[in-house]
Parts: sequence; structure tokens; C-alpha cells
Amino acid sequence: MQANGHGPAAQREVALASPPADLPPSRVPRLPRFRRYLGIDYSGAGTPETRLPGLRVYAAEDPTKPPCEMTAPAAGVRWSRRELARWLTDTLAAGPPTLVGIDHGLSCPLHYFERHALPADWDQFLADFTRHWPADAPSVTVRSLRANNPRAGDPRWRRPCERRTGAKSVFHFDVPGSVATSTHAGLAWVRRLRGALGPRLHVWPFDGWQPPPGAHVLAEIYPSRWSARWPRGNRTPDQQDAFATAAALAAADYSGELEDWLEPALPPAEKTAARVEGWILGVS
Repeated sequence: MQANGHGPAAQREVALASPPADLPPSRVPRLPRFRRYLGIDYSGAGTPETRLPGLRVYAAEDPTKPPCEMTAPAAGVRWSRRELARWLTDTLAAGPPTLVGIDHGLSCPLHYFERHALPADWDQFLADFTRHWPADAPSVTVRSLRANNPRAGDPRWRRPCERRTGAKSVFHFDVPGSVATSTHAGLAWVRRLRGALGPRLHVWPFDGWQPPPGAHVLAEIYPSRWSARWPRGNRTPDQQDAFATAAALAAADYSGELEDWLEPALPPAEKTAARVEGWILGVS
């Protein structure tokens, strides 16, 4: 596997990625939905051009082999958000069906829609949000956009999936474990990716709970659910989160557990709301 699609592979193989004993065994022989799994530990620090030590990507193709770290083509190690978006667009456009797990919110709680009188439509939300939070503009930081922004939220607003996992609100800035800056930095790039790939990219669950065959899938994940299941070795915490995400996604697809993740058993009202405010893959 090439590490960046632009040059020689830059792979880091450490602990084996075989599913740990506490993951469910294979149920019945089956073909996996996907051929590649990307775990992205995101970072909203700096500008879109800043090369960030906390922005990490790992890829897996076989759950019996360790995921490989994908390094930035130009820098050799560190990605910027702009470069990652370009690489991800090119990689998905030319590659096999891929499941991408990213650790930032893909929407906001329903309270946000109500506060700002927005329709319960994710594409309209995404367009409105990126108009007010143009975090993909050159040299812009999330912090610079926060002052007097008319599309602010309340850190007390949490989605059901966040309450179930203990994850923080997408508006809870400046605290350990926060995904607020990453979410506000990342949504503009999600919209760009969606525009570039069109129907080849299924953003879960907004485009439906069941992806069509052959589509790429982008889903929100919560790495803390998986990170301790694999030995960390010499990886940084950010590397470990991306590594464990790629490994867990591959293991779940090959075991069949992914089918339950894609169609969680939720109350009808909660399931309807999740098509607007989003859900964390693997939470039920």
C-alpha cells in the first residue's frame, strides 16, 4: 500500500491489527462492504495551511495486518487540512470503496437548528454553516471566526450519541477532549469533498442509513471507544486514535458487526433526528 499515492510508501507497522478478543467473532462467511478503511484523527488548530502534528491518517485493507500511516506527500509526515482534503479527494476519486472514519462532528444538535431557524435539512445546514464559518479560507483560524459569529452555539447542547458516549458538545471549546475546534474547522472541507465526489460519497447517516453498493462512506467516529483495544507501542495519542479507528472499522466490516453499526437500534424519533444532527458510528 502506498503511503500517500504520490510517491514511495511510508509505512509504519507496529502492533498487529488483528481484532482483539473482545470483538465479536465472524458470524457467517461474507464479503466485506469495503476494500479500504481510513481512520482520521483530525485537528482544527492553526490555519488550513498549517502542518499539524495532531492531524493523523491511517489506512487498513486487511484486519489481520496493521494499518499503515499515511503521510503528507510534500512534508513526509505532517498534514495540513488543505493538503489532506486534496489527497482525500484524489484518493477516493480513483480508489476502491472506502470507509472513512473521522473524529469530528458532521452536524450540530437540533437546538442549533431551532435557535437559528434553519430547516431540518443537512445540505442546507452545511451550506449555511460554511458561509458563517469559512474555515477553508486561506490563513483563517477557527478562533478568528468565533468572535461575534451569528451562528454560535451553546456548549450545553449535546446530541443523544454524545450523551451516550460521554463525548463533548461540538460547541464546547477550549477544554481537554474537545472536538469543537475540529468540527468548526472540518465542516467546510466536508462540503468541498461532497461537492467534488458527488454521489460516489455517502455521508452517513445524512444520505441514508444504508449506503449503496460501491460507494465511499464518510462517518463520524469516537476513537476513545477503540483506542485501548490495541497496544499503543511508539505511537502518539493522535496516531493511536487514527490507527485504532482504521483497525476497528476493518475488523467490524469483516466480522459483520458493521451491519449493526450502520443500522443502530434507535427509537423512531431519535433515528429521524439523527438524519439531521448526525450520529456516531458504532453507538447504539
